[in-house]
Amino acid sequence: MDHEEKSVKLKPGDLIEIDRGIYQHWAVYVGDGFVVHLASTSEGPGAGSMSVFTDRAMVKKEKLTDVLGNDKCRINNSKDENYHPHPAQVIVKEACGWVGTVLPYSITRQNCEHFVNVLRYGKAESRSGSTP
Repeated sequence: MDHEEKSVKLKPGDLIEIDRGIYQHWAVYVGDGFVVHLASTSEGPGAGSMSVFTDRAMVKKEKLTDVLGNDKCRINNSKDENYHPHPAQVIVKEACGWVGTVLPYSITRQNCEHFVNVLRYGKAESRSGSTP
């Protein structure tokens, strides 16, 4: 998906899966070109990738283009088939309410995919235990 397509197709509350090569990063689209995601506690837009040794992460609201960099992404609301998603305005309000919060982080139990799935579905799930 290129940047022009993103602005046309993305709807608030959509889950964004970002292909980082060896892992997938997840964010929730909150509108106006911004996403909320669980990220490194480093300062600055798109700062620092997560590590298996990290035990804390910060909820950040950043421009999708900054989070994306040169990586590709796609809308991935695939769990809609199994779970009823919360209304978009609830997802966005919850996501933005977490911004600035430092949370425990575990690559297998509390990662960015778990975080966005809780926002959209109320379920902390990850496809594999290895999604930072």
